[in-house]
Amino acid sequence: MMPHFDPAWLYAQIIERTTDAVVCADRQGVVRFWNAAAGALFGYASAEIVGQSLELIIPPKLRARHTRGYERVMAGGASGYAGRLLAVPARRKDGRRISVEFSLVLLQDAAGGVCGAAAIVRDVTVRWQREKELKERLDRLTPQGTESSNCRK
Repeated sequence: MMPHFDPAWLYAQIIERTTDAVVCADRQGVVRFWNAAAGALFGYASAEIVGQSLELIIPPKLRARHTRGYERVMAGGASGYAGRLLAVPARRKDGRRISVEFSLVLLQDAAGGVCGAAAIVRDVTVRWQREKELKERLDRLTPQGTESSNCRK
């Protein structure tokens, strides 16, 4: 039997069943939604983090910068990052630093004002580590004073 594809049902199915983390925070940076994939990625169960600061997943050294940027976006109602894929370090509950890529969506209230943000997040730690190792290997193989991608005569 085919289920009725009500948009609310469909959205819930997609958000809850995706393998990408979906994290939503209000204007103050308080987590308001956290799907199961976010729990798997960051190590926090939804019940642990909803109502807590988004800063729990930001590495301590980057928190002040993140907070300034987040507050600026919430006050201004726009982000230069919206619609782009961003790569940043993040922090798991166990304190381990990971590399993530995410896209940002600004959430709007009925009047069109920004009331928060949602991020769709993916762990890219393994890929980032591989790329770093390849770059280091290439740097070791490339003679000093030359560029590996520049083969001028």
